[in-house]
Amino acid sequence: MSASASSPTALPGIAGLIGRRQLRAVFQPIVDFEDGAILGYEGLIRGPAGSPLETPAALFAQALEEGSTTSLEHAAARTCIEAFARLGCHGKLFLNFSAAALRQITDAGRETPALFDGTVDARRVVIELTEQSAIEDLGEFTRIVDVLRAAGAQFALDDYGTANASMNLWVRLQPDVVKIDRFFIHDIANSALKFEAVRAMQHFAQASGARLVAEGIENEADLIVLRDMGIGSGQGFFFGRPDMAPARTLAQETREALRADHIAVFPEHARRPAGAHASGAPAAKMMVHAPALPRRATNNDVLELFNRLPDLHAVAVVEGEQPVALINRRAFMDRYALPYHRELFGKKACMQFANHSPVLIEQSMTVEQMATLLASDDQRYLADGFVITDNGRYAGLGTGESLVRAVTEVRIQAARYANPLTFLPGNIPISSHIERLLSHDAGFHACYVDLNQFKPFNDQYGYWQGDEVLKFAATVLADACDPTRDFLGHVGGDDFLILFQSETWRERAVRAIEAFNEGALRYYAPADRQAGGIRGEDRHGNPAFFGFVTMAIGCVQVAPGHGAQHNSERIASLAALAKRRAKQEASGLVVIDVDKTATLLPEHGERAAAAG
Repeated sequence: MSASASSPTALPGIAGLIGRRQLRAVFQPIVDFEDGAILGYEGLIRGPAGSPLETPAALFAQALEEGSTTSLEHAAARTCIEAFARLGCHGKLFLNFSAAALRQITDAGRETPALFDGTVDARRVVIELTEQSAIEDLGEFTRIVDVLRAAGAQFALDDYGTANASMNLWVRLQPDVVKIDRFFIHDIANSALKFEAVRAMQHFAQASGARLVAEGIENEADLIVLRDMGIGSGQGFFFGRPDMAPARTLAQETREALRADHIAVFPEHARRPAGAHASGAPAAKMMVHAPALPRRATNNDVLELFNRLPDLHAVAVVEGEQPVALINRRAFMDRYALPYHRELFGKKACMQFANHSPVLIEQSMTVEQMATLLASDDQRYLADGFVITDNGRYAGLGTGESLVRAVTEVRIQAARYANPLTFLPGNIPISSHIERLLSHDAGFHACYVDLNQFKPFNDQYGYWQGDEVLKFAATVLADACDPTRDFLGHVGGDDFLILFQSETWRERAVRAIEAFNEGALRYYAPADRQAGGIRGEDRHGNPAFFGFVTMAIGCVQVAPGHGAQHNSERIASLAALAKRRAKQEASGLVVIDVDKTATLLPEHGERAAAAG
């Protein structure tokens, strides 16, 4: 007697399940985000209910062991087609296939693929290529895709982003649909890297004409991000689980989520040090292409080179391809101008007047790595310049001026996108999000946050302690926000801006004021806490007493549907005006209506002062 026959837990064979027609089809809806319509269903296979082979993972693991994977795929497709026809569902039917299984159903001897026998119109079928399957001959497989398309079916790449050849397949096969793997979709509302990955796929889809379907949507936050990005459709448990009798329309609460008035807060501004995301090769951009001299060169050779290239600030000395020294033009020429120096030193080795420890910068160094030079004790690079290398080999020269300029420009630009102290979004992302809110006519409250008595505190306790208070304020404000609805940015200094879409915005703002005002006390010395503040000088130099640092929030209300008549500059200016009023209020909170403020804004030069 065989082991399989004697074991009570032995699994039934795949061939037996197919022969006894024990496979079951279930369907999961694929939804159009624009109108909430169900575009179609993905057909999935299940084994006998309650059996060890009920799940697709168990089914295909058993098929692999038996060597019947292709047979299972064909039977699964046939089961899904027949069940789909019986249900009378509208829309497309999406079917999964490996490359090997597709090769068999598009046998060259048949004019029509074996899959299509009229049970379901081929024009309603979308063939999904699972990316786990290897394609040995991509040229031959292109012919298979052409046969499917000639029969009327569409072609899709499934689980995009999980295989090494994804981009290659996309370019070569030009799919009609690309389904983004659930890994990139799950928690995209909180992941800047996943957001950027999907945005890159979106750009490529627009160029290729493919429709994107986001797989694995399980919550409203991820859905709203995908919707606002412009991804057209998706599937996942949020819309419906796989079912033998799937819903023909979405549930009311799901349709309402798709039509939600609030817009997503894109997670594109990760909390990372400013400048860490700087792209490109800054060292390569500042490189001066200049000849180098060998170690055996003489001082006369150096003089000849400087005379031939009057704009050259220095010359590198190399041994083989490795830089070993740097000769500064001004220092060299000043020495050579002395009496008899040419006669005495002209034929001697150039290393005599060289800096034997020049600053070396690799082409691939980031701006932040190069910035460490600015804080080093050795400042000779400011006069001598530095040597730029490519994997340790001499590539060119750079000047101290270009290094300072590059570091400064990148840090200024980075600070506009992310504040270097709190890592919160800076002025450019703030303006961008306001414009998105206005263009979508979403109702929101723009809250300008400022700290009262912060300058006297900073003067008394120093910038280090002042920075700690600013970071505490950022933490308090972040805690008051719903990260999926409320946008928090750092304008600069002690100024922050919250763009609330939460209905409970007022309670959140009040809670932030109370939490900050109470927590800020711990940054004072015990004597100052007991005295109720600190003694110092006002802006005119007169003795003055300053109370504790407190938070003030000035808020501008923009009603839904009123965004088109405003712009980000006006909203920011009005919020700054409301903030100035809030600083005079005991509660620390003032709200103004944007539609009732036509005469409130300062004119011309005064507007800049209001924004401060």
